[in-house]
Amino acid sequence: MLVTTLAVLVAATVSPVSATTLDEVVVTARRREQRLIDVAASLSRITPGITGALDLAHPAESLNRIPGVVLQRGSGQESLLAIRSPVLTGSGACGAFLMLEDGFALRPTGFCNINQLFEVNTTQAAAIEVLRGPGSAVHAANAVHGVINILTPQVRELAGLRITATTGSDDFHSVTLATARNDYAVQALIRHDGGFRTDSASTDYKLQLLHDREFRDGRLRLRAAATRLDQDTAGFIRGFAAYRDPSLRRSNPNPEAFRDAESRRVSAAWSRASCADCSDEVRTILRDSSMTFLQHFLLGKPLEYNAQRSAAFALSRSRPMGSNGLSWRLALDAEWAATQLLEIQNGPTLEGSAAARAIRPAGRHYDYSVDVATVGASAGLEQHVDDWLWRLALRADRTAYRYDNRMRDGNTAEDGSPCPGGCLYSRPANRRDHYSQLTPRAELIKHLSASQHLYAVLAEGFRPPEITELYRLQRSQSVAELGAERLRSAELGWRFVMGRAPALAGSVALYRARKTEVILRDTNGFNVSGGRTRHEGLEYELDWFALADLQVRVSGTWARHRYDFSRVIEGGETIVAGRDIDTAPRSIHRLAVELRPQAALAIEIEARRTGDYFADAANERRQPAQVALRLNARWQVADDMGLNLELENPTDQRLADRTDYAQGDWRYFPARGRSVYFGVDWRRR
Repeated sequence: MLVTTLAVLVAATVSPVSATTLDEVVVTARRREQRLIDVAASLSRITPGITGALDLAHPAESLNRIPGVVLQRGSGQESLLAIRSPVLTGSGACGAFLMLEDGFALRPTGFCNINQLFEVNTTQAAAIEVLRGPGSAVHAANAVHGVINILTPQVRELAGLRITATTGSDDFHSVTLATARNDYAVQALIRHDGGFRTDSASTDYKLQLLHDREFRDGRLRLRAAATRLDQDTAGFIRGFAAYRDPSLRRSNPNPEAFRDAESRRVSAAWSRASCADCSDEVRTILRDSSMTFLQHFLLGKPLEYNAQRSAAFALSRSRPMGSNGLSWRLALDAEWAATQLLEIQNGPTLEGSAAARAIRPAGRHYDYSVDVATVGASAGLEQHVDDWLWRLALRADRTAYRYDNRMRDGNTAEDGSPCPGGCLYSRPANRRDHYSQLTPRAELIKHLSASQHLYAVLAEGFRPPEITELYRLQRSQSVAELGAERLRSAELGWRFVMGRAPALAGSVALYRARKTEVILRDTNGFNVSGGRTRHEGLEYELDWFALADLQVRVSGTWARHRYDFSRVIEGGETIVAGRDIDTAPRSIHRLAVELRPQAALAIEIEARRTGDYFADAANERRQPAQVALRLNARWQVADDMGLNLELENPTDQRLADRTDYAQGDWRYFPARGRSVYFGVDWRRR
């Protein structure tokens, strides 16, 4: 069955690259360097395209090139993510995905944010690696559906000086700078997007300092990063097909909304490889972030402030065991974080019914701090036997939360006065919570040749409840007894390079997964565990080097993401086992053609089709399929100067970046119409 499916996908094409394609080194699958031919996982690596950058205005431009991944753009730099999953929302949605920079988590355990990619400079990254499927045995908590790892460049890759300036539609302006000398480098980005909707401008600043050197027979990488985002946020537009209306799509029902965020990180990583199966690594990071934003999507529009300071430390060692190809690996991790959250409403609630207004008083709703401590250890064995490679890994993690409520316990107003029937917001008493988890992983690879292999994986992923799920309660709930979400996955895959130039390279993967203890909000407004979901699909990536000046890339996925339980949930929606989860397209396919009609000219045309999907849990309303187009071009006018042209939605289609049906109405984030960006890229070696 598997062989037949793969044969159908690659039939009628015979051709690719040399086997050295699979000698490419990746780092995310095992948290250290290894050849792609030895990776038993669905791992995709994106590098800068013809314009010399990974993306221009938003990480969705790069991440949506990967099969099984959906990054829906919100307003400004906001986004919602799916990796082998539906597009997840809510306070715990971000916990299903682990977002890294050079292998370090952007946020501490329990304190993620679904928009946290705005805290990293994807535009100037050297590469982005995306691991699809669970990776908790290697990366610990939150690597449930997948891992995104943004890789900073090495200093030697930034030799000299490079400046890129871009201007475009809707008052878009961007300047990037990268310079290096000796072992030190600096990257900087300033970007302003006026927004195509009313009162939706955003400006972000990113600065990165890099230092690489040899140290004690190994490599030392030092990184420091700082980011800031100032954003005026546009909310959903409402009404069936509102995104097609020329005036509604540019409107902003929430001109008062904003988001201001800052982050800082300092990290050090030392690694040494003294033999083929020998490695030592020591890693540490200090992190700090804060964010203030208006919750315009809630009645009363309260203001939220959250912040965290954290540190993490990790060390690992691997060694061979004799001459039989067997080797072992041990790793230890520890993390500490101090987090806080304040939600305050400056005035009385003016929207909604009289009953809804009465339970949402002015003043502080939540004011708490949570200290987080996490320790983890993993052990692994692997062995090469002829053309076979097997690996076994087991990881143990323990996460502890110490919660301190800085207000009155219960669901009263800030001054202790009751609301009719009880106030909406409920504050638990001070408490401590602990979560312990074992996560195994088993891998098997059959090397068919130096340029292709088959692999099989059994793996688990987990996440403890997010801090907001445990302590930001509602109504009469005083304690949330939540378990850790778990996902068990099985996967079969084939990675290959076929023929001589011109050539065909690619990968195909079949997977099936089941997630348990899914956290949701029930009809009482309580946070509860017990949900179950099923996920299965096929993903493919094919690169056809048809001619020296023509390359065709095709990728996509067919998938089903379904409920595996039945329940009525908050808002009166009914979940029925076997139905599709909302915002889960069954098919997504991408075609990109790169042409080089002249040595100095490169053109890339991209089309991405997102299949239709249900907009509600009851599967009663469906968003139709849509096709998004993009064109990039670069003209190298001189050795030190290139001109870039990027054209988004060239046919000016009326599209929606996000659609759902909630609160009794259709809601949309409309996509941009035709947008043109022109850039000048200058560099001196």
